[in-house]
Amino acid sequence: MNLNLLISVKPKYVKEILTGKKRYEFRKSIFKKPINKIYIYSTVPERKIVGYFDYKGYIKESPMILWEKTKEFSGINKDEYFDYFNKKENAYAIIIESFHIFDEPINPKDKIRNFVAPQSYKYINGDIF
Repeated sequence: MNLNLLISVKPKYVKEILTGKKRYEFRKSIFKKPINKIYIYSTVPERKIVGYFDYKGYIKESPMILWEKTKEFSGINKDEYFDYFNKKENAYAIIIESFHIFDEPINPKDKIRNFVAPQSYKYINGDIF
């Protein structure tokens, strides 16, 4: 069975992904299992799964080097970025290519039994749609 990932993203950053201004999703830690797709859960107030992208990999660097490599398509301002990675040795940027937006956002409670929004990410078996 395909193993996929569901990640929580704030609505303001989801908007940046949808416009193509954000091509990297930053994380303090990275998942360990091999996955195929990453679904985006837009947090409060939306609380919906808005789409997905095929997983192509990530970049791991120090926060400063990662910022230099990704800032053009970070979809986040420099202060927010460095506040997020405050005192972290490593920073991760998941590469977002070809984001597929759903015509109708999905209520995760309709698709995932006992759904609880992931703090960072959650593994899911198979496809949501």
